[in-house]
Amino acid sequence: MNIKIKYFTNQIDKLEYIDGKSDWIDLRAAEDIELKANQFKLIPLGIAIKLPPGYEAHVVPRSSTFKNYGIIQTNHMGVIDSAYCGDNDQWFMPVFALRDTKISLNDRICQFRIMENQPSLHFEEVKMLSPENRGGFGSTGKS
Repeated sequence: MNIKIKYFTNQIDKLEYIDGKSDWIDLRAAEDIELKANQFKLIPLGIAIKLPPGYEAHVVPRSSTFKNYGIIQTNHMGVIDSAYCGDNDQWFMPVFALRDTKISLNDRICQFRIMENQPSLHFEEVKMLSPENRGGFGSTGKS
């Protein structure tokens, strides 16, 4: 699958798909960032992508992001749909700092993968789903 990409800076490494290792692709901070504890920031990721129709991108922190930088992604998982593909539609990571931190230009802070959109769904209301019950919320693994 060929994907069109625009870089907003030449100071970050180009995206790289590493076949056989992971199908998640690292994204990098497109500028130096300093945050104080309890600050919010949209961190620019330096790219815009034209996703194929029928696809979306899921953006999540890397496993080491909190340990290394003390930030959490405020929406927990970003979903970028294929309509967000204009010339100025740069990708961002919305973060909240839990401690004072510095993120350097080109640091790998999040990752994404491209997923096919959910198929069209139609909901049918019923009086009963199944005669079996698992025991309700939080019941897995309890006797």
